[in-house]
Amino acid sequence: MSSVETVEILGSKTIHVGYSIQSHIVSEIVRNKASSTYVIITDSNIEKAGHLASYKAKFLEELAVSRPESRLLTYVVSPGEANKTRATKESIEDYLLASGCVRDTFIIAIGGGIIGDMIGFVAATFMRGVRFVQIPTTLLAMVDSSIGGKTAVDTPLGKNFIGSFWQPDYVFVDVSFLETLPEREFINGMAEVIKTAAIWDEVEFTRLEQYSKSFLEVIRDRKADGTVDLTPLRDHILKLVLGSIRVKAEVVSLDEREGGLRNLLNFGHSIGHAYEAILTPQALHGECVSVGAVKEAELSRYLGILSSAAVSRLSKCLSSYGLPISLDDKILKSRVNGKTCPVDVVLKKMAVDKKNDGSKKKVVLLKEIGACYEPKASVVSDQDIRVVISDEVIVHPFVSPPKKVEVVPPGSKSISNRALILAALGKGECKIKNLLHSDDTGFMLKAVAALNGATISWEDSGDTVVVNGNGGDLIACPEELYLGNAGTASRFLTSVAALVKSNGDLNTIVLTGNARMQERPNGPLVDALRNNGSEITYLNNEGSLPVRVKTGKGLKGGRIELAATISSQYVSSILMCAPYASSPVTLALVGGKPISQLYVDMTIKMMEAFGIKVTQSETEPYTYHIPQGHYVNPAEYVIESDASSATYPLAFAAMTGTECTVPNIGSSSLQGDARFAVDVLRPMGCHVVQTETSTTVQGPPVGQLKALPQVDMEPMTDAFLTATVVAAVANDPKQTTTITGIANQRVKECNRIEAMRVQLAKFGVVATELPDGIVIHGIDYKNLKTPEAPGIHSYDDHRVAMSFSLLAGLAPAPVIIQERNCTAKTWPGWWDTLHTTFNATIDGHESSSSSATSTVVNNGDKSVVVIGMRGAGKSTLSKIVSQVLNFQVTDLDKVFEEKENIGIQDFIRKHGWEEFRVREEKITKECLSTLRTGHVLSTGGGIVESAASRELLKQYVKDGGIVLHLHRDIEETVSYLSADATRPAYIEEIQAVWKRRECLYKECSNSYFFSPHCSSDDEFKTLNASFANFIRTITGAPAPIPDSRSFFVCLTYKNLGDAKSDLPDIGIGADAIELRVDHLASFDEDFVGEQVSILRNHSSLPIIFTIRTKSQGGLFPDDDIAKIESLILLAFKMGVDYLDLELTLPAALLDSVSSKRKFTKIIGSHHDFSGTLKWNNVEWENRYALAKGLNVDLVKFVGTATTFADNIALEKFRADHTEIPLIAINMGEFGKMSRVVNPLLTPITHKALPSASAPGQLTIQEINEAANLIGLLPAKKFYVVGTPVGHSRSPALHNAGYKELGLPHSFELFDTGSVQEVNEKLFKSPTFGGCAVTIPLKIDVIDQLSELSDSAKTIGAVNTVLPLAAGGLRGDNTDWIGVAQSFYKSGVPKLSKQAGISGLVIGAGGTSRSAIYALNQMGCSTIYLLGRTASKLETVKDHFPSSYNIKVVTTAEQALGADPVSVIVSTIPGYSDLDSSLLESITAFLGNGKSQSLFQPTLMEAAYKPKVTHIMKTAEEHGWKTISGYHMLANQAEEQFKLFTGMSVSYDLIYNAVAAE
Repeated sequence: MSSVETVEILGSKTIHVGYSIQSHIVSEIVRNKASSTYVIITDSNIEKAGHLASYKAKFLEELAVSRPESRLLTYVVSPGEANKTRATKESIEDYLLASGCVRDTFIIAIGGGIIGDMIGFVAATFMRGVRFVQIPTTLLAMVDSSIGGKTAVDTPLGKNFIGSFWQPDYVFVDVSFLETLPEREFINGMAEVIKTAAIWDEVEFTRLEQYSKSFLEVIRDRKADGTVDLTPLRDHILKLVLGSIRVKAEVVSLDEREGGLRNLLNFGHSIGHAYEAILTPQALHGECVSVGAVKEAELSRYLGILSSAAVSRLSKCLSSYGLPISLDDKILKSRVNGKTCPVDVVLKKMAVDKKNDGSKKKVVLLKEIGACYEPKASVVSDQDIRVVISDEVIVHPFVSPPKKVEVVPPGSKSISNRALILAALGKGECKIKNLLHSDDTGFMLKAVAALNGATISWEDSGDTVVVNGNGGDLIACPEELYLGNAGTASRFLTSVAALVKSNGDLNTIVLTGNARMQERPNGPLVDALRNNGSEITYLNNEGSLPVRVKTGKGLKGGRIELAATISSQYVSSILMCAPYASSPVTLALVGGKPISQLYVDMTIKMMEAFGIKVTQSETEPYTYHIPQGHYVNPAEYVIESDASSATYPLAFAAMTGTECTVPNIGSSSLQGDARFAVDVLRPMGCHVVQTETSTTVQGPPVGQLKALPQVDMEPMTDAFLTATVVAAVANDPKQTTTITGIANQRVKECNRIEAMRVQLAKFGVVATELPDGIVIHGIDYKNLKTPEAPGIHSYDDHRVAMSFSLLAGLAPAPVIIQERNCTAKTWPGWWDTLHTTFNATIDGHESSSSSATSTVVNNGDKSVVVIGMRGAGKSTLSKIVSQVLNFQVTDLDKVFEEKENIGIQDFIRKHGWEEFRVREEKITKECLSTLRTGHVLSTGGGIVESAASRELLKQYVKDGGIVLHLHRDIEETVSYLSADATRPAYIEEIQAVWKRRECLYKECSNSYFFSPHCSSDDEFKTLNASFANFIRTITGAPAPIPDSRSFFVCLTYKNLGDAKSDLPDIGIGADAIELRVDHLASFDEDFVGEQVSILRNHSSLPIIFTIRTKSQGGLFPDDDIAKIESLILLAFKMGVDYLDLELTLPAALLDSVSSKRKFTKIIGSHHDFSGTLKWNNVEWENRYALAKGLNVDLVKFVGTATTFADNIALEKFRADHTEIPLIAINMGEFGKMSRVVNPLLTPITHKALPSASAPGQLTIQEINEAANLIGLLPAKKFYVVGTPVGHSRSPALHNAGYKELGLPHSFELFDTGSVQEVNEKLFKSPTFGGCAVTIPLKIDVIDQLSELSDSAKTIGAVNTVLPLAAGGLRGDNTDWIGVAQSFYKSGVPKLSKQAGISGLVIGAGGTSRSAIYALNQMGCSTIYLLGRTASKLETVKDHFPSSYNIKVVTTAEQALGADPVSVIVSTIPGYSDLDSSLLESITAFLGNGKSQSLFQPTLMEAAYKPKVTHIMKTAEEHGWKTISGYHMLANQAEEQFKLFTGMSVSYDLIYNAVAAE
């Protein structure tokens, strides 16, 4: 046992801290705290880790010696925030009471913050208060929740709202518990440690900054069992734990009951708790507090209290420990996938905060690192909070600008980045002052540290960065160097990377950035480095990041030629690294006059300050000689303010007629932009005074700025944006302002010239572009327009945002500026300055797209990309996608041939595969850019062979698009491709090609469909229907959860291939079908994918994907968590309708997969096979709360009944839990009744299955029969009404269906022509269930009905009547469904109106109206109506809206002139002789029939006698496919049956009953 340190709190040294101090803990409790009963309460995670057993044994050993008369009890609860409830507390109290615990009971709480909070509350209220101790096991609990006596449970309305202050007798902090703490939990706790140091102890904060790297290295070095050896970091961890505890103990001692001072411990919590309330459980407490702390620090800065350096320092410290500092953090976003934090929701959550003063929100504000602004939380307005937490701002008109101000902009970005590179390459310590604290320099600092270039520390509250350079001794790092959109950093580090040495097996490094950075040019620099011996590979777009650099190569030196007409950063990059080349460097700039010469001069001057003198060639222009050497770091280097940024406050003065001084930028500046005031603002009418070190601008009266006829801004290109907005209000109708010399601004963060033109137009200002400049037609500021929402687009460009924030203040009304956070690149506090220094009124604003709490959105019209092997069915299935989504199919291979004007085979023969892949990638990129909406992009099979193309596909996925991988059995693919001579032959075996590509397809896609071989038309039709459902699901239109009595059948086959013929019958009556993956013969992903495809091939029912583990009654190994996760992700990728997610899985897995569901619905399930969990057991409550926290779509709870009473208890539980749709049943013989009464998706079995999936499972027939016996399913009577009805097959088919499903109903004939008789004898009967209506009542019955379906209204006739639950009757028409379904089942897909497919209806009787309605619903763009009597046809046509586009045809000539038709419905009597002229017209249509790519021209006969009519024979003679009238009858009856009963029945059964003679 290590030594124990004690900390005093509230006058007693009751906090004990040490390492491996279990013996001390037990001894202290037993010897000093006498009790008849000691109770250890913990959670199952602590129990599984062995800690409970260890403590129990130690206590029993000590009690036997010291207090043999005492007893020890233990109680274990479920882990997690979902279990920190009043119900769990109650169950603990019931246990204590049942165990005879009295007032001297002593409770030992072992666990994290959840256990400590809840068990503390138990101790506070049990017997009006008993003694207890806290033994925290997580870092978060050790440093925060265990200290101070706060106890509580959560409620549905928020965390910790019900609780009390109850001080523990002891807090024992045994740091050895942290050896078993997962990495994420470890990092989570560091948020509270850093927060505490930030508000109280700057010295400790500095120490934390120094240890971040070693901290992460140690806690990430895990043993095989997941534990970590903390020995190398033990002292540091003990210090940080003690440091935080001492601060909290001191604060609590001064303010135990949170009167004010103790509020300071809530720094980061006001906003952080609000985020946590939205993002829980996927985001942890510490992660949310970390983001909240940064936001609250930014709020302090916005209010003028905290410096930008301090905000940056806090952000860097939190980030260096692996904590998120923004909601945009990549890892955090992946964890909460889909959840967002709308501003209004955050503010609403913040309103429920214990610190608040009524409606006034209170936030802890920082003054500096280590000190708060007030000794309590401060009142802050919603307006100010909204600005800080919003992504957009509203800038109000400048109504009271200050007459005279002084502004010190942040340090120069250009100088800051150069200084960091030079100091990192130099040797020794260099204190850099006034460094720009921005995203750009943040990326640079991280990269320098990662490459071991220097050690970084901070002084002067973060105002001074101390760089201790390693003299250019850089080594490779394993992680990618992510540089965001930092162009300067990316160019400089490209050359630095060439100097990096290998690190063992690590011999490359990767530089990457965001999407825009991956478009910005880097090619000339890479070319120059390659020519000097560097090995650099582009990983995506040629000429841009990301790049992979081979380490250990160095620079050869000698002459280097560089094209420098695009960016001077290329020149500076090589200049700074050149001294470390193997020989002296001569750098020759070729291709014309270099751009931005002043920045090159800046670099040379700075290199001289670090000990290397560059000389310019006297004989060759634009050529420099750089000697070999090493930089020697100066003791101190002061960064002057950023001259580009200084242009904004100076321009503010110019535009508002006020005075502004920038005290540290003058004529002696290294930066070209320092000339802005003299060269731009002075000629425009400003009074400018510039000394060597300062610049002052006094603007003319508002509205009197003069245009600048021409100015060359090549020496200060970044300042052109500021000049542009000033020129916008230079009011001279005869004179424009022309700015030139800024061509390089087209390749900055965006095309800035274009951006300024487009955004100026929103203010009513005209600008025109020049190749290297812009012309601005200034106007009177009073004539400025206010840009309409969504406001000014910033292009994620800091200079665009800041420039337009100035012009916005002169607009007549408030202006929205998007992407406000982009200013963090160079001036993180710009909005603060605008607000506090310039008195501007600013509001936060949230775009409508950000105001929802979930970002999982429908695909909308975004194009779908299809990839897969040739022969996988891409062409065929892409057409189905187009039909479902109304998209246009574009085959990229055909686009290739059109663009290259040559066939692919010929191209490859001529140019080779490699060149083909290069051109293919280029065309793919163009199509992804130009065809982003409304298209199905079908790609070539080998598109994934190209790394560049793979990056395009992966980026498309990242941007929210769908890349669908289609696959079929590889053996079938081989067979197909072997016979395909239309495409170039593979140069290797197809099997080998697939093996190589398989992982590439998976890598590049986010959706997957396995298309099995179809051996029959029926299988192909089912597959098409299933594929269409799949497309609807993955694009955001999945089938809804049933809202009435429903069932799912559980498949228990090892291989569905052995049961193909049974699958259609097994699904009869079910609303979904469950694939029990754990029963399958193999868990291989390809095999599982094939099983899903077989199921889809034989059933179009929604699929429930279930992996039931052994502990939950299934067959899947409990410990193979990785395989469970991979199969779940496969299920999401395959777009299954439901996923059964066991709530007993590890919390991290539950959080992860529940946030990645896309449009798959999650069923949170829990099964108790033991029968020990009665329905009043708190465990069900806790599981339900967990399911709610995971935001599941349904809950499935399965208990085991040991008595019939368990079913009654279950129903009480069901009645009390209605927030989420609930499937709740009992297993076993006694539990069968629960299956009968469960209302939603009851699991059922089938006699054809090899076994039931659970004890007591029933068939649908058994459930229905039992439901009738107990009164849940009363017998109803159904009828067919009309006259004559004696020939009707309806009774036979419906009664056959009732029998098959075990329904108690009957279906009878009711022959009458009187609606009144039907009303009196049927409609008013309590047993009336519904009726089918035939002639002559289809129209007459309408007057008796309360409501009509849309189809019945439009058609004007009713064939189905149903009683409404609330009383009254509803009329429907299923005749049209009979028509449509007959076509669909015959292979005609749902059509796209855009496809222009026409249909024909023959006849003008009542059925013709149903046929017209059906063809319109199917998607026919034109419907021809053919008959003999024009007046009747016109009457029918006039009955429908003009949008139906009905065209009447009465002659053969008109028929011949009509567009080709692809579908025909004949509604004339089958036995009647055809008029010769009508037959001629019909024949004309048939002869002109149009075959579609997905189906043969098809005619449906509405008459069912004779079975084959004359029209059918004629159609078949013309090559048409025909459908008999029996199918229409059967399909409409199938729909009727579903409306009557809510259940489906076998189509074959109905058809056979209809067709029986």
